[in-house]
Amino acid sequence: MLKNIRPASDGILKIQTGMSRAGQPLSYNRAPCAQLAPWIARLYVTVVDLPDDYCLESGLFNDVSVVRIQLSGHWQAKTADGPRQAGRAALLFGPHSRLMPVSVTGSFVSIGLSLRPGTGFALMGADATRMVDRMVTCDEFGIDGTGALNALPLDASPEEWLQIIEARFSALVELVQATTPNPITPDPITRAFEQLAFTDPQANIADFARAMNISQRQLERLIRRDFGLPPKQVMRRARALDMAARLRGVADEAEAEELALRYYDQSQMTRDFTDLFAMSPRRFVATPNPLLTLALESRQATRLEALERVRPGGLRPWQ
Repeated sequence: MLKNIRPASDGILKIQTGMSRAGQPLSYNRAPCAQLAPWIARLYVTVVDLPDDYCLESGLFNDVSVVRIQLSGHWQAKTADGPRQAGRAALLFGPHSRLMPVSVTGSFVSIGLSLRPGTGFALMGADATRMVDRMVTCDEFGIDGTGALNALPLDASPEEWLQIIEARFSALVELVQATTPNPITPDPITRAFEQLAFTDPQANIADFARAMNISQRQLERLIRRDFGLPPKQVMRRARALDMAARLRGVADEAEAEELALRYYDQSQMTRDFTDLFAMSPRRFVATPNPLLTLALESRQATRLEALERVRPGGLRPWQ
């Protein structure tokens, strides 16, 4: 396996929201307030200064749907629906089956939240399979993205922006709850499977189904609906994202050997990376990919907090 990882970084970026010890870009990100924890996995703010005519070529690979409110920058993404572009906009990215090429021209401010699997179905009856590798405006999806854009003052601090987003999302949850006779949250089996993907993405799917007292067919339908992919693909994606975070220098090096042993050998890892990231692990290390690094770091922070290896708001191993 690869050793002495020193991932490449793009020196032209000026990241206002922080850098890791290894020089990788960091967003300002944190867990949601307790009230929203069943619905939201993470909130983030990224502020990047770039020359007006500079096009940053990068990519995104998320295991959950993400609302991204872009206050500035001109964005392009190669989605399942073909190329899409957006300027100042509130966008919803569905979960990814593999790396989605994304570029942004000029300085940008991005504010957003990662939704827990099953949130879309619980609140809006949305099946995640319909959003895999797609990007739509929030307004297209039935969420008031225009209102969110207008509610975010340009001169606010990152924490002030996140508190505004939390307040708006709380209002949405309260509105839905008020129209249903019983309290609603994402399916508890979905939540348990999300935790399993963080803890042990090599776990046996049949054993998990038995532990949840449902059939494998029922589990398959539920995971497809809430994660967008079949259970085995969700686990394969989780293994790859954890290893990618390590290769980008935004993972806990104390578990480096454990992450490597999830693959039978270097050739299996290379095949997975080539399929999911369209490049070998060595090329992945050598290629700057700041947008992906930001997303991987946020996911690892969520994962380590879920595993109680880092306390909420605590110092992360790569900081």
